[in-house]
Amino acid sequence: MIKAKIEKVSISSITENAANPRTINKHKFQKLVNSVNEFPEMLSLRPIIVNKDNVILGGNMRYKACKELGLKEVYIIQAADLDDKQAQEFIIKDNVGFGEWDWDVLANEWKSTDLEEWGLDAWQNMDDIETSDDFSLPDGDKEPFQQQTYTLADAQAEQIKNAIADVKKTEEYKYIETFGNENSNGNALYLIISQWAEQRK
Repeated sequence: MIKAKIEKVSISSITENAANPRTINKHKFQKLVNSVNEFPEMLSLRPIIVNKDNVILGGNMRYKACKELGLKEVYIIQAADLDDKQAQEFIIKDNVGFGEWDWDVLANEWKSTDLEEWGLDAWQNMDDIETSDDFSLPDGDKEPFQQQTYTLADAQAEQIKNAIADVKKTEEYKYIETFGNENSNGNALYLIISQWAEQRK
């Protein structure tokens, strides 16, 4: 069982996570700053989560907001019993459904297969996937879906990841024909290719 208790500590005693994958735009950050300023009691209700070394696992944006306001103390929970894998899992699960992701940080710091398992619909790096020449799907499970693998240069992969992330934010993506496919990256790629094909006509 993981033990945790809320403590009030000097803000200088905790450290921002350099590998924090969540980003926030200036407008939303200012709203967070205003929220903390108007209702500072929320900080004791939503303490910052840190590891055994007081590096932030959850609450990087609240930490930045507190620094912006010049606060000297913050509430924390030190999750000292988490191992490295559990800490990474916590960071992802704590942020699923909130804010935006820094895909470069995710690609460099996390295994894509772990991200998928923890609820983040990410690309899959071939280095993360265990493969076997003996693997095969039963005939009944092959249709109507396929998994395709391509080899890309880093620059190509980066552009494709960015394009997929961008198209997911569009209105067209909400209404795309998925043919029953639940993989959002596959659906986004299909929309990109469909739009390209339409422009070629």
